[in-house]
Order: sequence, then C-alpha cells, then structure tokens
Amino acid sequence: MSTVLGLSGSLRKASLNTALLHAAQALMPEGSSLEVATLHGIPLYDGDLEAAEGSPPAVEALKARIRACDGLLLATPEYNNGIPGVFKNAIDWLSRPPAQSAALFGGRPVAVIGASPGGFGTILAQDAWLPVLRTLGVRPWFGGRLMLSRAGSAFDAEGRLAEAEATRLREFLAGFVAAL
Repeated sequence: MSTVLGLSGSLRKASLNTALLHAAQALMPEGSSLEVATLHGIPLYDGDLEAAEGSPPAVEALKARIRACDGLLLATPEYNNGIPGVFKNAIDWLSRPPAQSAALFGGRPVAVIGASPGGFGTILAQDAWLPVLRTLGVRPWFGGRLMLSRAGSAFDAEGRLAEAEATRLREFLAGFVAAL
C-alpha cells in the first residue's frame, strides 16, 4: 500500500488547492491512499525562535507525516506569478535544522500540482518550485503536469471535480503512484 501525503499551500477555508487534494483522495489508484495536510499552525520562520525552542509542534507533526509517507504531493496556489509565501515558509521550517533536511527530503518522491482561478493555472508557481526541490534533494516526478485553471468553476456545489478534470487528475495520480 502506497501512501501519498498531499500538502496544500493555501490557508483559505475554501482553498481550491485543498479541494483539489480532497478530490484526489477519491481518485487514487487501487492499493494507494492520499492523506491531506495543511499549513495551519506553522508560524513565520524565526531563527531566534528555532534557537530558543527548536521547531514548533506543528512543524514537528508535519515532519512526522512526511517521514511516514511514500511520496509527497504539493498542491500549490500561485500568487504574483510565484510560490505563495506561506507555503515556502513551511518548507523553510521543515528543512531545519539543515543537518536533518536530507533525512526528511533526500530522495523523497515529490510531485507538484496546483489550482488557480486564473486562466494560466499555476505554471509559474510550479516552475518556481524547481530550484527549491533541487535544493532539498527530493526526487521530483516529471511524468505529468496538472495545472487546474479557472478552478473556481471546476468544482460543483458539493465540491466534486468536473469529469474532464477528474480524468486528468486520476491519470496524473496513477503516474505518480506508479513511480513511487
């Protein structure tokens, strides 16, 4: 059984990226599962806080969930043509202390998806993740791309993803899980 941890890069209650991950849970290939995590409770990175108290409990809890998964699926919004600050901040915390970063991220399979209300999806945010993923030493999966544009209209009132988008997401997930 393969377990993927889907990490939403948005804090919004009605986040399109969190909704995309919830839709993905029902579309996972047989023999695999997806758990959804958010960034709630992770403070702004502060080296003084880290030196005085270590990593905050929310960071340690997320690290434990990452260690327990077979692959990590980042669901990234795109703000001002790049990575949302809150998402990068969480990754900065997770990569601390540097001596432990390789044990958490090194060689870990990672895929990136994203949903945006705009017409270009999250192409620039996904591209902006590449140097970060390289620095972390993950094993990025480049077998597909999923950028859900005009995502506000891709979900019905019950949060179900439209069939065409669900098919694309199902295929993306099958490819990622097969590569784990």
